[in-house]
Amino acid sequence: MRWLPALLLLGAAPFATAAAVDVCYNYGCLAQAEVNYSDRQLAQLQAFLAAARDAADERARLSPVIGWLLGWAGEQSPISADRGGNVADQGVDGRMDCIDHATTTTRLLRLLEGRGWLRFHRVLEPEYRVRYLFQVHYAALIEEIRPAVQESREGGAPARYVVDSWFRDNGQPAVVIALPRWLAGDDEAAADGQEERAGDAVAKQALNQAMNQAGEGAASDRAAVLSSPADR
Repeated sequence: MRWLPALLLLGAAPFATAAAVDVCYNYGCLAQAEVNYSDRQLAQLQAFLAAARDAADERARLSPVIGWLLGWAGEQSPISADRGGNVADQGVDGRMDCIDHATTTTRLLRLLEGRGWLRFHRVLEPEYRVRYLFQVHYAALIEEIRPAVQESREGGAPARYVVDSWFRDNGQPAVVIALPRWLAGDDEAAADGQEERAGDAVAKQALNQAMNQAGEGAASDRAAVLSSPADR
């Protein structure tokens, strides 16, 4: 997404490090690098997530948030070279397989959860699926938090969703999809519909507000950043 560079500028130094996370890369978490997020970057994410009206809205916002966090991490580590899947970046330093993504995305989600910024979901251990007997794929997993009244009325297990950043290039929104659909094989194509467009819409709106508040860039720069990749 083309709005990531502007968000990088908004979150650039000089600001003290507010949080550090280890990101995995080069397949199977063979290599790790510590990346740092500034107070300013984290404040943007906090405000963005705080505006979520319900669980569905929070999931829509988590999609670009994970992309931003991985994009910022790419400014400090080789994972900027990571491309969606395992083919386009084969042999490149900084490539990430599904284990790298599931591990790193879970750490990023726990960073958000630990600060109390996830009001409608809890973070679980990564999930995996097996297709065609030998194709194993991992992804981060979240579970919807239901109010006690709703829990007693509806019963059953809370809804779970995977947050899968493996399908797309570094810095792009993660795929967020219901666990049963993901287990059945739905992934990138299934997420390219209304849910992703909703995530892009709230992301662009939040970025526009952040740029206005920060006073960064001219109107023409803002228009260029917020334009859709399809328009370029």
